[in-house]
Order: sequence, then C-alpha cells, then structure tokens
Amino acid sequence: MCGIVGAVSTRNIVPILIEGLKRLEYRGYDSCGVAVWRDGELHRARSTSRVAELDTQVRTDALEGFTGIAHTRWATHGAPAVHNAHPHFSRGRIALVHNGIIENYEELRAELKGRGYEFISQTDTEVIAHLVDSLYDGDLFAAVQAATPRLKGAYAIAVFCRDEPHRVVGAREGSPLVLGVGKEENFLASDAMALAGVTDQIVYLEEGDVVDLQLAKTWIVAREGTQFKPVKREVRTVHAHTGAAELGPYRHFMQKEIFEQPRAIGDTLEGVVAITPELFGAKAAAIFKDIDSILVLACGTSYYSGSVAKYWLESIARIPVSVEVASEYRYRESVPNPRSLVVTISQSGETADTLAALKHARAQGMPHTLTICNVATSAMVRECELAYITRAGVEIGVASTKAFTTQLAGLFLLTLALAKVRGRLSEEQEATHLKAMRHLPVALQAVLALEPQIMAWSEEFARKQNALFLGRGLHYPIALEGALKLKEISYIHAEAYPAGELKHGPLALVDAAMPVVTVAPNDTLLEKLKSNMQEVRARGGQLYVFADSDSHIASEEGLHVIRMPEHYGPLSPLLHVVPLQLLAYHTACARGTDVDKPRNLAKSVTVE
Repeated sequence: MCGIVGAVSTRNIVPILIEGLKRLEYRGYDSCGVAVWRDGELHRARSTSRVAELDTQVRTDALEGFTGIAHTRWATHGAPAVHNAHPHFSRGRIALVHNGIIENYEELRAELKGRGYEFISQTDTEVIAHLVDSLYDGDLFAAVQAATPRLKGAYAIAVFCRDEPHRVVGAREGSPLVLGVGKEENFLASDAMALAGVTDQIVYLEEGDVVDLQLAKTWIVAREGTQFKPVKREVRTVHAHTGAAELGPYRHFMQKEIFEQPRAIGDTLEGVVAITPELFGAKAAAIFKDIDSILVLACGTSYYSGSVAKYWLESIARIPVSVEVASEYRYRESVPNPRSLVVTISQSGETADTLAALKHARAQGMPHTLTICNVATSAMVRECELAYITRAGVEIGVASTKAFTTQLAGLFLLTLALAKVRGRLSEEQEATHLKAMRHLPVALQAVLALEPQIMAWSEEFARKQNALFLGRGLHYPIALEGALKLKEISYIHAEAYPAGELKHGPLALVDAAMPVVTVAPNDTLLEKLKSNMQEVRARGGQLYVFADSDSHIASEEGLHVIRMPEHYGPLSPLLHVVPLQLLAYHTACARGTDVDKPRNLAKSVTVE
C-alpha cells in the first residue's frame, strides 16, 4: 500500500527519494509527493499522477535538499487529490508522511481546530502533523514521542522540521518501517527494497519504536505505556535485488511473473531432499506432535491458497482444518483451541488484517504459530514460532501469481510433514510426492506453452461484462482464484462456484452472453463435473474448459476446450491456476487496462 522514503545526508537526496518511490510503486498508489529542507524553509512537490511525473516536476522546479521525505499514497481518508497528497505541512514548520489509519483523528482534529490549526485536507494524516507541531518545543524527537501515545490505530510516520536541518524522526505502530544505516547519512523506508543500491544495512523497527536520524548517528527508543526507553535493534545486511524489478522482454510485470513460476517453484523447493518437520523450524517436530487441528488465517489470494491446503491437509495428513478470512476472524466470537496450529499466509508478511488476526489468535490462548511467507525479514515471520519462506522473489504486479503457486508448494510440504509426523505418510508415498514436486517446473513450462490458445479466448472475453468460473473439490478454490484475477485486472465482473451449486442459484445467470470457465482435471469428480457442464449447455451457455489430456472432453458447438499437458494428482491446482492467470492477463491486455496497477487496489494492504 502506501510507501515512505526519508533521508538525511550531506548530498542532494531528492534523486534517492524519487528512486525509492519508484521501487515502491508496485505497492499501489494514487498520489505521490516529496518535501525537502532548503535555505531554512520547507519545499514540496505533489502529484496525482505517477512517480515519473513527480520526477519531471522536481527536475523542472530544481527541487534539491539534504533532508527530506517522500510518499506514495493510496487514498483512505479523502479523495485522490493534490491537497490530500503527502507530505503534509503544519504552519510551514513540520513536514510529515504517514502510512496507516488513525482511528481517533476526528477527536484530535476537533481539538486542534479549537487551538487555531487550519486543516487543508480531508486526511487523518494532517492531524498528526498538527499534533506534532502543537507539541514541538525545539526538539522534534521529543515532540514525536509526546504525540504517538495519543494516536489510536496504525501508523508509520516520517517527519522533519524547518528549524532542525539534518534531522528526520520516524515512528511505527502496526505498520512497517525500516531504518537504513549509511556513512554520514541515514534513511527511513516502509520497505527495504526502497533503499536498494543506497544501503544494505537495515534495522527493522518494532512496534512502538521512535527513531531519530541525524548525519552520523541514530537513536531508537521503545514505548512502554506512555514512557520511552532507549533500545538497540539489530542491524541486518539485507540485499534487495534491484534486477527483480526490471521488466526485461515482457510487456508487463504480471506476464513476467507468470512465466517466472517454474523458476520460483524450483527455488522454493531447492534443498528439500526429504520431508522433515525441521523444514519449518527447529521447534517444528515437538509442535507438530502436540497439535490436533489447524487454523488458517489469510486474505485474498492467500486465503484461496489456504483453501486448497484444507483439502490436502484433511485428505493426506488427516487433520481437521478451518480456513478463516483474517479480516473477519478477530471480530467474531470463536472457540479457541490451544492445541491448534495457527497458520498465516501472506506474500508480503506485512498484511495488516492477517497480523491482527494472528495476534488475536495468540491472545485467545493459541501459542503454536507458523507462517508461509515470501519475505524472510517481515513482521509475520518475526511474530511466528515457525516459518516456511517461499522464494518467489519480488512480485511487482498487484495481482498475485508466482506468490500464490509458491505458497501452494510450501503448504503441500507442510501437509506432507504433518502426515509423516502423524504416521500417515509411507516411505513410498513420500518418494512419489517428492518426485512429483521436483517435476513441477517442467510441468509448468508445458502449461505456459498454452499461451497462444488462451490469447485467442481472451479476445472473446474482452467483450464480456460477466463471467462464471466452476470447479469441484480442491479445484473450487482455483476457480475462485481465477475469478479474482479476472475481476482484479480486467474489471469484468466474475464469480466462482462449486460446480454442484449451479442448480442452487447461479444457473439463473447462464445464457449465451455468459462465458462459463470450467476447471476439469481428470479426478474422481470428473463425471459429476461433466453433468454440471451439460446443465450449462442446456441453457445456451458458452463453456470454456481447461481439461486434462485424458478427460475425454472434446470441443464442439458451445464447448471450447484447451487441453492441459498431463494430470498431476493432488498437485493439479498448481498447474490449473496458470491458464486462469494467463486468461485474466490477456483479457486485461485486450481491454487496455493498467495490468500491473489496477485501479483502487494496492499490492501490500497494510491498513485495515
């Protein structure tokens, strides 16, 4: 979601701030801005266009400075407009950027208005700027420490003051913020990737931290109630690979990431020569023996990967599984089980709803936690006892592709590890599953070769306004994921149902104008699925079927078939989701939408 970059240096830091924003564009935003200290005054530039336009603006205005902050904003409070864009100023003295949501901003706004502060924007962020200014008495670090205990909600902020050049202060609570340590310069960012090529010395700030950046030194204090105490945080060497953000020969990052899936799966499974609990951490063996159920917490695409895993875990490991939408879980009365393994799934490891749900589960008395995550240094990994780090690499496109399939790979390994601990996995079965997993990159390459056929379908889909996706069993979540991808990037309304539910309502929507996409692997439910397909044909619907090569489904009038290279047993979802990704991608291309940055959406959802 929103991105922050800040810096103090002896050199002009505007190019660093702009480049940092460019590296954070993948998170999604609808406005951007930069502010610097120059000649004893605050100067800024803001835009509701892309960072490239902001770059042009600062070059035209010759905006320079050695202290500054920058931001990409995804609108929550107030429309995407220049006056709502960050950085926000207070009385020409304080400049501030903010990620997150301040829940008590209306109360603070009323108080500050009563004290004479004028509000220019509709944002909750401007409240923080005025609050810091109202508490400022010559020491910005002290003013931020006085302000943050009054904020309710989630925030990461970076702020500097006209009267204190060469100083930037940051603070975080519920939203990520990192400190980058340099030589005679220091940096802040919401993501270490923003600092790639600037510094690889990174400090991950913890909840309640306030950090003071000056040229040669940094200070961190941790909040305990309303008091702050000095702390030391570990400096880590983090190599944020800049090459991952290069488009190369592909038209969009989403297309690139779809085609990177064979490599990503191979990297995620690298070094797995046997199924052992230790794949998930040193404590895994003892924890796996102690649990009697699993609770999966996730959002969006990650929720669908957890839904696939439910089928695997219950059929192979024979352990009961509940899959919960993280944003709903902590707001209902649930029945906690202290022997349940709480599994969180997140690409970024910073998803606010999932982190909050994880903390709620722990507070309910469920101590055993494991995450499947793509970022080893993320909050999710730090919060959980156990972890499996997928190795998808940086995913730029907002619509997740390779993160999803690598999550499935990690979850299948978890299934096998639990099955082995529970005495449900023989040596022969283990060898068979490992062989199939090692073959996945080759199998995925064969699926990607179907792209020309899928492109032909996309021309038809581009003229539609609605689509229906069908699947059965462990491919029902894959149908859900296919519908999500189509609606995310092409803006076509799409829904997914278990195929057996057709006659219970969605069949009313079927006519010649409604394409019905069907995931048809050659499994035990195939004959049932064929009957459901006949229900569509009898109503004049157009079927678009992804069928395994041996499923005996042939193309004819009203029935369009693309044959998958091979049936892949329980791992079939990893193959069948790829053509659905390609269908969504090429349909979006045909409709001319912004594939990598779809409207209204953000890559990393760090606010509730």
